[in-house]
Amino acid sequence: MNRPHSFTAILAASVCLAAGLGGCGGGGGGGASAPSTTTTTLASLGTPTQVAQTLSPGINLGNTLEAINGNGPFPYSTSQEGYWGNPPVNQAIFNAYAAAGFKSVRIPVAWSQYADANNNISPFWLARVKQVVDYARNAGLYVIINIHWDGGWMNTTTYAAQAGINAKVTTFWTQIANEFQGYDNHLIFAGTNEVGQANTYGAPTAEYCAVQNSFNQTFVNAVRATGGANASRYLAVQAYFTNIDYATTCNANLPTDSASSRLMMEVHYYDPYDFTINGSSTVWEWGATATDPTDPAQDETWANESYVDGQFQKMQTTFVNKGVPVIMGEYGAYPKPAHPVDTYTNAWAKYVTHSAFTHGVVPMWWDTGGTFDRTTGAQKTPTLISTLVSAAK
Repeated sequence: MNRPHSFTAILAASVCLAAGLGGCGGGGGGGASAPSTTTTTLASLGTPTQVAQTLSPGINLGNTLEAINGNGPFPYSTSQEGYWGNPPVNQAIFNAYAAAGFKSVRIPVAWSQYADANNNISPFWLARVKQVVDYARNAGLYVIINIHWDGGWMNTTTYAAQAGINAKVTTFWTQIANEFQGYDNHLIFAGTNEVGQANTYGAPTAEYCAVQNSFNQTFVNAVRATGGANASRYLAVQAYFTNIDYATTCNANLPTDSASSRLMMEVHYYDPYDFTINGSSTVWEWGATATDPTDPAQDETWANESYVDGQFQKMQTTFVNKGVPVIMGEYGAYPKPAHPVDTYTNAWAKYVTHSAFTHGVVPMWWDTGGTFDRTTGAQKTPTLISTLVSAAK
């Protein structure tokens, strides 16, 4: 997502920013030793189907390392990872993900608030991100890191803005890639997040597609130029606004890559919006078991089971069947305040997860702290967790 979301925020139809928590320092507990980062012999994850089997299911460490504190002064010299309400990241949460059956974790990251006027990222922040990645690797998880929303500086997909944004993409990804140069293919880089022309709706213009695709190409070029393990690391590029329909039109042609068969496509899935993440909506039922599918106040039938299958079939046809793995980097649905029982959201989670997986798409649940206790790793929603894990088969 491009803005802070939490279970509480979604249920209350408001964004709950934990203002006043301030920076949570560069540490984060756990105390685990870092895994070896000197692996240079990289094993291929294999075909897109094998990639899905290897990485599925996945989960997001959302509203944490990508948390933005716009108050300054900039650049920050301490971590702002607690600004949106989550505790400092520790080893326990990743151990809990792995113990529950998750195989991969996506770690959204913001960088700009830790960078100077020349876009030099503070060494302390690079070290902190590396520490968190090491926690995940200690737990045996595959890891994806990205440049997340980061204040939205990439969300101008015009020719006028193209050169300046690409310069910053190059500067950032050169630094990030150099920091992780020795990590093997258990670490995947994802170039951006939900990038497109801000405040526009409908299909993108040719200009918007060309510019957003140039961001993907610049990302690939920057990472490959750093050499080492990055010369053949798996890289995920993003569809325009990570939209499935736009992926098949705007982004059907992947960037040019010096490495062979090491690019992935990333999309997100939150349909139907009024059911999944619109906390002010009254739509609370979904799917074939809805009690009154003719009532639009309860159910939006346009995005039921057949639609889900159709969307993932598009990804399978356009990318998976052509040898390109697909990451569903975010997806999720959350109960409404007036209907806190999660019967329908769990049904949605089960169906979407299984459909994605069977079409060769890696499902990575969007979680902001409502699924696991971020300090202890205790499961808050065991039924949902078991549903996600069992459905990715």
